[in-house]
Amino acid sequence: MTKSPLIVLTSRVFPETRAALERVARIVANENSEPWSRDEVIERCREASGLMAFMTDRIDRAFLERCPRLKVIGAALKGYDNIDVDAANERGVQVTIVPDLLTEPTAELAIGLMIALGRHIPLGDVGIRHQGFAGWRPQLYGTGIGHSTVGIVGFGLVGQAIARRLRGFGCRIVAFDTRPIDEGAGVERAAFDDVLKLSDFVVLGLPLTETTTGLIDAKAIARMKPGALLVNPARGSLVEEAAVADALESGHLGGYAADVFECEDWARPQRPMSIDARLTAPGARTVLTPHIGSAVTSARRQIELSTANSILQALAGQLPAGLVNIKNMKTAALTG
Repeated sequence: MTKSPLIVLTSRVFPETRAALERVARIVANENSEPWSRDEVIERCREASGLMAFMTDRIDRAFLERCPRLKVIGAALKGYDNIDVDAANERGVQVTIVPDLLTEPTAELAIGLMIALGRHIPLGDVGIRHQGFAGWRPQLYGTGIGHSTVGIVGFGLVGQAIARRLRGFGCRIVAFDTRPIDEGAGVERAAFDDVLKLSDFVVLGLPLTETTTGLIDAKAIARMKPGALLVNPARGSLVEEAAVADALESGHLGGYAADVFECEDWARPQRPMSIDARLTAPGARTVLTPHIGSAVTSARRQIELSTANSILQALAGQLPAGLVNIKNMKTAALTG
């Protein structure tokens, strides 16, 4: 009797996700919220045909060499900078992502970060909890989105979704991207430097690549308007956090909000191992959330099920949805 394939799930998932996979495969799953170590993941994947990967996983050439039976990596992610796709190509491993289900909740959180940062919501909350409330005082005057200039750096799906949500605020939207931008949607295309110079809020919507890593460094921040607010719901290493902390200390940068951090980006061997302590210090002009951009229950359930389906499609010999290395896999299918 043929043994059913083994699929490894490196993070805790919804029961329905596991049930969908268990219909055709044996499952090894992490039941905890804390990730397995890299060696633990590799050990569990040695005999695996499929892997459901998450943000905490780093899948490189050495990983794949130690997991020779692997046929498909289904990443419950929109970006895949933590997966060496070239190495996967060489070994005939299909890599899938979820290209669009994370877009709307991430854009929604970006607006929340903008409002919380501009209007000093966390500082107001802490003040009431620690000092009580005795009535209105002339304090915590901030920056509203309405009638401000918002610059969006990276106008892909997330950037466009952020722009759609901003239309009702009556702000001016300027955007930079290397690809064409539909300026008929109330968005002005601008050069990168112009977006930095013009904007009261600069919001990042880029993937992490060799080109975009460290894009917002000390030089870029110096070109921003004095007192401007920087918001990063995309990838931590787009920003040099030490440079942000320096600019907050000098007063040039008015505030920083982030849902993502340099220490998360496993593909960077020289990344910082923690968030710059100045960004988390009491009273820092920062709003920080623990990578919850897609943490909407209905969205996470859809993301997992989409990933599970792509794994099942690949193991069934079909071309799976969300395939990143599609050209290579089509070629392999034609020649193999």
